[in-house]
Amino acid sequence: MRTEKVFVQKENSSFWGMIALIWQALFFYLPLSFLLTTSFVKHLASTGASYFSLDYYLYLFQPVYGLILMRSLLVASCTVFVTLSIAYPVAYYLALKVSDRWKNILFALLILPFWTNFLLLVYSWYFLLENDGLVNMVLLKLGLISTPLHMMNTTGAIYFGMFYCYLPFMLLPLYSSLEKLNPQLLEASADLGANFLQTLRNIIIPLTTSGIKTGALLVFVPAFGEFVIPALLGGDRTMYVGSVITHYFLTVRNVPLGSAFTCISALVLVAFVTIVFKVFRFAFGRDSYGS
Repeated sequence: MRTEKVFVQKENSSFWGMIALIWQALFFYLPLSFLLTTSFVKHLASTGASYFSLDYYLYLFQPVYGLILMRSLLVASCTVFVTLSIAYPVAYYLALKVSDRWKNILFALLILPFWTNFLLLVYSWYFLLENDGLVNMVLLKLGLISTPLHMMNTTGAIYFGMFYCYLPFMLLPLYSSLEKLNPQLLEASADLGANFLQTLRNIIIPLTTSGIKTGALLVFVPAFGEFVIPALLGGDRTMYVGSVITHYFLTVRNVPLGSAFTCISALVLVAFVTIVFKVFRFAFGRDSYGS
């Protein structure tokens, strides 16, 4: 009877695993293969013939596209660094220092942005940073400035929007990881004479590496291809990866060139994330508590 039950459970898991695989193939691998194929196919308008070509990739090997990729890597890296710097102490305090009575309330307030439309989150900064917005009104009332500051359609507005909108994506994995941390390890570290920085370096960070990696991925990947925030807060004056892809696919309707740039951006993204994770593993790797 027990053997039959185990067999049925294995059959059910295999069935749902197959459903998940089919779903992933239809909505991930198939569009990806279409994107990759399109980037290598060139059509001749005169004859209607199609042939294999690397012209789209060769066209993208221009300094301007390299600059766009570097700019997107920079804004995504800064977003990860700033959100991690803010979210880690907040998650640490919430997971280990706050009583259970207030923990759920504070946690609900922190994840409140998840309940709000993403465009509304971006537009909230628009009304804060515009010339007659709340920030300029407060500064003018306090007499700190005589004329409104120009903050909209700037790089700074893009960065502030990125930090604000992607902070919950970093906070949730860190909170989940820190909540599983055994407080007795921290007490034992203090009893052995370690200060907080030593405990943080040798115990807390190695044991929460999974949360840091997950949060970094959840923030870095969408921030690298973000196009809504640069368009609304930056005025589309500075091009990023998401802006270029949107331009080629939706504006000029050059699908092959947009596909080629998407593939190159994906390769750059994977290579950069791999290198960063290798460095992180070297700094806080398996030599520290097997994490």
